Amino acid sequence: MPAEIHPHGMSREQFQGLFGETTQVVCAFHGYARALHQLLHGRPNASRFHVHGYSEQGTTTTPFDMVVLNEMSRYHLVLDALRRARRIAPGALALERHCEAMLVRHHTYIREQLEDMPEVRDWTWPEQAV
Repeated sequence: MPAEIHPHGMSREQFQGLFGETTQVVCAFHGYARALHQLLHGRPNASRFHVHGYSEQGTTTTPFDMVVLNEMSRYHLVLDALRRARRIAPGALALERHCEAMLVRHHTYIREQLEDMPEVRDWTWPEQAV
């Protein structure tokens, strides 16, 4: 919220320093996307914020499948960012194809195995080189 509305709010200058005024912003939010949109209301060009958030799907499934159903998976976020980029980066088409293929692979795997793919289920942060 703007600083003049809430004591913990962010000034217009701080907000613009983080997000600029015209940059497209793609983000994942842990709750309902509308809640974040309410906080962005009144900010400059608020429609440039593309929020992926929780959407009731009425199902019980695996953790990653729930993220996929809500279109907030790493693949969905990358695809959205690529589509909104001002310029096409080298390798963007290959990355787009990879993300789409992984979503298809996930869809098939989850229905056959009833669990998340091993590279998702067993993923851990890599060791940091010292």
